[in-house]
Amino acid sequence: MKLQKLQLQSNNISTSIGIKIFLLSLFLSYGLLFADAHIFVYHRFGDSRYPSTNTTIKELKEEFEYLKNRDYKVIKLETLVNALKNHKDIDDRWVVLTIDDNFKSFYQNALEIFKKYHYPFSLFVYVQATEDKYPDYTSWKELKEISKYGSIEFHSYSHPHMTQKSNKYLREDFKRGLNLIKKRVNITPKYFAYPYGEYDKRVQKITKEFGFEAIINQNIGAISRYSDIFSLDRDALVGKSSLKRKLRYKELHLNLIEPKEYPKNGILKKIMAKLYDKSIKSAKYYLSGYGWSKVEVKDGLIDKKIDKKLLKKRNRLIIKIGNKIKTKLLIKDRYGTK
Repeated sequence: MKLQKLQLQSNNISTSIGIKIFLLSLFLSYGLLFADAHIFVYHRFGDSRYPSTNTTIKELKEEFEYLKNRDYKVIKLETLVNALKNHKDIDDRWVVLTIDDNFKSFYQNALEIFKKYHYPFSLFVYVQATEDKYPDYTSWKELKEISKYGSIEFHSYSHPHMTQKSNKYLREDFKRGLNLIKKRVNITPKYFAYPYGEYDKRVQKITKEFGFEAIINQNIGAISRYSDIFSLDRDALVGKSSLKRKLRYKELHLNLIEPKEYPKNGILKKIMAKLYDKSIKSAKYYLSGYGWSKVEVKDGLIDKKIDKKLLKKRNRLIIKIGNKIKTKLLIKDRYGTK
């Protein structure tokens, strides 16, 4: 009788442990399903001449300490892209670090810090600046040295405002820049970042012709398993920015129905977006020059008539619900918007 009682107690304990393990695995799977990684971009380091694009060395060390002490995992861009391509889980603790424009201040002031923390990075190269030996930019020899510690990627040949250039100009720019990187340092870049973060449907179509595995923008946001690998959001850590605040952002999963592009007459008539979470009742939207406004959500649909004239050639439309955010860049395209 006692033996049977002990066996029953043992079975109950095993069942209880099994249920706890199942619930824990379910919780972890649920967490990964809705997890968001972050891509950040730097430009200059320890260069006080340009405060709006600079990160001080003190700030850089503080940010790296914050990531280290809170168990964030700085991964290669390649790791994130491969996870997205293969529909694998995205981890909330993943952080990708990128640097645009290959300024010499990265090589002189920041590279040793990246090496000290063993943090991988992707450097997006402004090719003409290096080829023509602009004084503020790294040389080919320095880029070869940098490639031992991070990946060398493509940021265009001439760093143009791409929506202001013709299809022919853009294709020639890509060919010239990619050929030079291959010729000078024997590297074929896998990823591309838009100069100034500016692009539209026409520019994206041409960019994709060159076989990049992923394309990076410069929109406020985060990366989830639903993110488009040809329009990956990344946030800038320059000037007076807050890493802690930016790490709280999540991707707002929605289908933006209107606007798709900069409106032909320059007037944004309405905002229409389908949210995948139908329980949401309200949201906020931001439009450059107008600030934030509240908008009602009905059965997962935002359908707001606004009739506002876009005030700039480059306008940001941001839709936000709590810490979930989605950004759309609306740019007047000289060759695509009439």
